[in-house]
Order: sequence, then C-alpha cells, then structure tokens
Amino acid sequence: MVKHAAPEGEESDPIRARSGLVRGRGLSKTYRRGAEQVHALRAVDIDVHPGELVALAGPSGSGKSTLLNVLCGWETPESGSLAYSGALAGRDAIDLEWAQLALVPQALGLLEDLTVEENIMMPARIVGKVKSERDRGHELMDRFKIAHLGRRYPRQTSLGEQQRCCVARAMLLRPALMLADEPTAHQDAALGDVLFETMRDHARAGGGFLIATHNPDTWGHCDRVLSMHDGQLREGAPDIVH
Repeated sequence: MVKHAAPEGEESDPIRARSGLVRGRGLSKTYRRGAEQVHALRAVDIDVHPGELVALAGPSGSGKSTLLNVLCGWETPESGSLAYSGALAGRDAIDLEWAQLALVPQALGLLEDLTVEENIMMPARIVGKVKSERDRGHELMDRFKIAHLGRRYPRQTSLGEQQRCCVARAMLLRPALMLADEPTAHQDAALGDVLFETMRDHARAGGGFLIATHNPDTWGHCDRVLSMHDGQLREGAPDIVH
C-alpha cells in the first residue's frame, strides 16, 4: 500500500526535501499478463523540484508511463511512499486540481464534443475562471500555432495539432507540477522547440516539469535526465535507446 507522508520526514537533505514538489520513495507496481507477472516499477525513488525540467528517458515498456500514472494518482502502487509539498502539500494526487497538477497523457484525452478552444479552456471552466483565463488560452493557442483551429473539433485537426492542444490545456492554469508523456512525439523540430521553450518558461516561473520521452534529441532541453529500464530508475541518460 502506498503511504502519503510529509516530505521533510524521510530526506537526508531537509532543505532539498522542503523544496520538492513531489517525492516518491520505493514505488513498486506489478501487472498480470496472463500467467506472467510484469514488474512495471521496482522500488523507484524520484524527486521533482520547482524550477526544473526533468526528462524521464527509456524505451517503450520500461515503466515511464506507469510512473507518471502513479505520480498523478491514476494508478496506485503496491508499496512505497508518495509525498507532495508546496502548493500540493497535504493532498493525494487524485484530489489535486488542474491548477496544482496537470498531465499530458500519451492518449491525449481530448473531448470530441468540444472544440479545440473549448478543450483548452476546460480546466478554467471547471474552476469558474473562463473569463479571467481567456487571454491566457489565446496566448497559448497563438504560441502553439493552433489559434486558427479554435472552432474546429479535435477530429478535424492533425495528431500534432491535437497534441499541442492537450499541452495548452494542461498549462492553462499554470499548475505547480506538470507531467507529460511524449509531449513532442508528433511534432516537427521547430514546433517541438516551441513546446520546450514554453515548458522552460513554466519552470522559470517556479513550476516543475517531468517529461517522459525516448527521444535523445529532447534531453538537451532539460536540466536532468533520469533513465528507466525494466521498471528501475537511475540518474543519467540511458546508454542505449530502442
């Protein structure tokens, strides 16, 4: 069972612990695949701090998406501790609001009955801030080159455009912690750079960003690279990318 604890209690460096947005210790997760037991996470330790952009690298099937799902509360690990601090303190991930924690899932999850602009503004609608965040939404749409698509539905746009819509939706309320699963997988180099520049701006403003990616070309945009292999996490880029 996962334990939720105050960040200060288990870290050797208390200043570092207090500044961390999320801290996982000993996170383990297994799945059943027929008779086979798959160890998606094996005693994973992870920290994400304000002001940093962290790459989570590794091949498909290494556990990256599972780790993001655990950190955002979509999945529950069998063991380990998960703690949040700062703007996220004292809450379970599943209870956090869009302004605290936002996820860009690999499946994107756009609502087909809403237009592109309505999808992007959805977090503001949930918290009753559509009017005050309208300019922010338009700014992100302009920056991500999707302003002209505002009245279209997701099915009327390309996969890359849908992905940028999803990133804009996640960033709308300036969440303290952002998690993104392959957020530039469907972008050309120029648009990928625009996305990373915007993520960097988010980090400069004090947010934390954890990005799962198997593309080594993206690692140079990040402050740190963590690598996963067979459910295990270590500091540094992987030696081989599949």
